[in-house]
Amino acid sequence: MSELSWMDVGAVDELAQRPVQQLLLGETAIALTYKDGQFGAISDRCNHVGGPLGGGTLDGEYVVCPWHYWAFHRQTGVGGLNPLNAVPAHEVRVVNGRVLIASQPHSERTRPPFTPHPLMRPTERAAGPIRVLGLSTTAMTAGQPRYSTSEDLLEWALQHAADTLGCETRLQRVRDLRFRSCEGFYSKSSHACTWPCSITMMDPADEMERIYEGVVHWADVILVSTPIRWGAASSLYYKMVERMNCIQNQETIANRHLLHNKTTAFIITGGQDNVQAVAGQLLGFFAEIGCQFPQFPYVAHSRGWSAEDMENNNQYVRESQALHEGTASLVERCVEMATLLIQGTLAPRPPVRGGRKAHELDTRAQLPVLGSRGQA
Repeated sequence: MSELSWMDVGAVDELAQRPVQQLLLGETAIALTYKDGQFGAISDRCNHVGGPLGGGTLDGEYVVCPWHYWAFHRQTGVGGLNPLNAVPAHEVRVVNGRVLIASQPHSERTRPPFTPHPLMRPTERAAGPIRVLGLSTTAMTAGQPRYSTSEDLLEWALQHAADTLGCETRLQRVRDLRFRSCEGFYSKSSHACTWPCSITMMDPADEMERIYEGVVHWADVILVSTPIRWGAASSLYYKMVERMNCIQNQETIANRHLLHNKTTAFIITGGQDNVQAVAGQLLGFFAEIGCQFPQFPYVAHSRGWSAEDMENNNQYVRESQALHEGTASLVERCVEMATLLIQGTLAPRPPVRGGRKAHELDTRAQLPVLGSRGQA
């Protein structure tokens, strides 16, 4: 290789201070590593979704991508789990206290055949009756069942939908699923939040896939029930929707609309008040992932701040004809709305971006201000 094929990237003493770092080789981004007195140089771009390997960590001889933890050998570029998965690697020399890197890689980027995740299939509604998915977000100790007011009303709604309205129904108790909390991929980069969630693609034991399947591909109507916990929805609800943020991020990042003709409504119960605030959060999130709502999109029950006698509250909900009739009416409105959406004649059209999250003009306008502090 001729002398012109090598590029001086800096002094050994300086570059040896960090185990992994990013640098530019002309216009090519490189992940440079240093371990046990030896440098390694591979492409900075991860094979997964382009994460910055040079911003990652070193685990033994492997560079671990900071976005989703894919690993590549720091000198050969070969993937840690599959040798067919490799990033380009560059030869490195040390001459007179300077680090020289070959301008052209000595190996190529290779990827094993890609098998799309089943959730990546097109969102096409299969023929059949209206499908109603109930999501109960009541937390409960495994093996120690107890009565839940919100889940009681949800089960009543699903039974009414099946027996009286002729719908297909499913009840998913979210507490029965084992799934990891959102691990903040979006906080690293907007493009690090993928569909389906990267956790779902990485971890076959993660059961959030069942909710994705039901919400995106199966349901026409989504009924969410939650208790009120200190003025907010249940912690399990928030754990679920944090993982569902990957659906909304497809809207924000890719202008890709996963949810079509989905109707959503809510059942909210609690010993104390704050119904409107809880409903507002639920409405706001599901509106942002593209759902529609019937008139009067939730039923709720609360006995107020001073009512700490949960035994009486439970008995009231169990025996309340008004609450059960109201819940049946709610699911009827949902089914009517879903039928209108599915059979209606409104022409599909792309949404206008103005006023939406991540509106392009707004984000571009902010860049000069951020840049004035040295960070875009």
